[in-house]
Amino acid sequence: MIYRETGQLKSSYAADQAIFPIAQDRWLMLGLLLVAFLVVPWLIDDYWVNAILLPFLVYALAAQFFLVWLFNKVGWFYNYDASGQITAPPVSALGQPVTGAGASPAAKYLFCLTFVCLFALVAKNLLRHRIGRSWMAIRDMDIAAEIIGVRPLGAKLSAFAVSSFYVGMAGALYFAVWLGSAEPLEAFGIDRSFLVLFMIIIGGLGSVLGAFLGAAFMVLLPILLETVLVDGLGVAVATAKHTETLLLGLLIIFFLIVEPHGLARLWQMLKEKLRLWPFPY
Repeated sequence: MIYRETGQLKSSYAADQAIFPIAQDRWLMLGLLLVAFLVVPWLIDDYWVNAILLPFLVYALAAQFFLVWLFNKVGWFYNYDASGQITAPPVSALGQPVTGAGASPAAKYLFCLTFVCLFALVAKNLLRHRIGRSWMAIRDMDIAAEIIGVRPLGAKLSAFAVSSFYVGMAGALYFAVWLGSAEPLEAFGIDRSFLVLFMIIIGGLGSVLGAFLGAAFMVLLPILLETVLVDGLGVAVATAKHTETLLLGLLIIFFLIVEPHGLARLWQMLKEKLRLWPFPY
């Protein structure tokens, strides 16, 4: 009953087309942001940052085969190190180190959170803009999109450019802030590509919310299974890992068959039902 639009009158197109047209959504998002920026930094430690929060934030933004080719062909990107190991240089933001051993968990978390929130807002508005609508039209049926006036070349090039920028930002945060140092071919291996692919399938393709839901699911699932199976039931670690792989495969099959738009679509359907409940219309 609390998730209703009764009394929420919109007197302009701008109000009707707002990112969060329902007041409850606006207050919920504001509350989440306040908790994320003002409460979480005081409660986290190295484990929470490196095992949960940074992976979630980095994956919520998501690049592999090109990087493997690049590192193999151009040694400048790993400083011509014979071992192939590259280390992020110390970087500070607002006087606080955000990379390297001197960076605190809270500083790294807030640095990533700021970038993710900023670019999530940009992505949300891009999808609502003419450019985003042209992307979706080309994605759904390029011939029909061209007939109604969408230029396929411009739409595809702009989509590639914007997505490449986001991938670059996510890769920079992944390597510099989260890992700090890595062997490129291992850090950006095929397993990482499959992980990102599974996030997209489970979270929902073409959805900003789906990126967050998929990232949260894939980061928290192994931790949850380890806590329940290994710590709680005493199952062997190898068995728990096999169970995780089996469960993940079943979930991917389920979403591909039952709900191709992933968790984002399920959340949207739940919101629609809450807006109408208990009435059937």
